[in-house]
Amino acid sequence: MAHWDWYSKTRRTCARGTLTQIFQTIPMLILPMRDALNTRNPDIIIATLSALQQLLRVGPSIGIALVPYYRQLLPTLNLYKQRRINIGDRIDFRGGRRIGDVVNATLEQLEQCGGPDAYLNIKYMVPTYESCVYNR
Repeated sequence: MAHWDWYSKTRRTCARGTLTQIFQTIPMLILPMRDALNTRNPDIIIATLSALQQLLRVGPSIGIALVPYYRQLLPTLNLYKQRRINIGDRIDFRGGRRIGDVVNATLEQLEQCGGPDAYLNIKYMVPTYESCVYNR
């Protein structure tokens, strides 16, 4: 239940806090995020990644500030990156709530917002990641 508590606090902070306040709370959010990702519960991981995506949308400096913490956040994502389901021509009623899709969207957003060093740090922690910014 503690994972959902920090999740709701993160959402409220992103909605109401200033960029400076959010920037100062980043180091305090890393440990609960890492613990939530290490639960290996898909619902908690998806909620954590959604909160991380919302945090990245706050401002450009947030993504750059998260780069030093990639080593703590990304190892678990490596496990779920390839969990994609090919449903053919059927309709997906989960609405983008599949863990592989959320992981890939989060990694892409981390790369886009993380500055010039983001790709190399992501690639180091998630070797199968392919850049969405650079054609390498």
